[in-house]
Amino acid sequence: MKKRTGHFLKALVSLIGVSFIVIAVVSYFIFNSTLIGLAFLAMGFLNLIFMKIMKIELKYIYPDLAFGFVDNGVMVFAAIAGGILAGVPGAIIGGVAGNTITDGIGGFFEGYVSERQKEKTRFESQRRALSSSLGKMTGCMFGAGVSLTIIWLINLI
Repeated sequence: MKKRTGHFLKALVSLIGVSFIVIAVVSYFIFNSTLIGLAFLAMGFLNLIFMKIMKIELKYIYPDLAFGFVDNGVMVFAAIAGGILAGVPGAIIGGVAGNTITDGIGGFFEGYVSERQKEKTRFESQRRALSSSLGKMTGCMFGAGVSLTIIWLINLI
């Protein structure tokens, strides 16, 4: 029982630590939106390095990366569209509606990647709290980074 608690606490502390970093970076760049996409991409790469230090292999998180990438990558567009159409309330509603839809789409791709991974390599995913949470967060960072960079390039923000 003690070993299981140790894994849970390690995962929880890591999740909280990464969350604080995201909040700090976003707070710093919130008024410099031209760099926010690149900031999210940089945080994604830093998260990959952190997972390497934590001995989490990429093959364990492909489905989670797919989920996060699709989830945040598409949701950014929904939130911005809502904001353009109706200001702050529109951004909130667009974000919530977009998140609902992208969770479904992200889950679809997460399942697809997991099925293909198992089918092609006979690899059985070993989902753990730490790898799953950090994998999804990393995918979200990359998805948001790519989408925000595209949006910046086409001058929507």
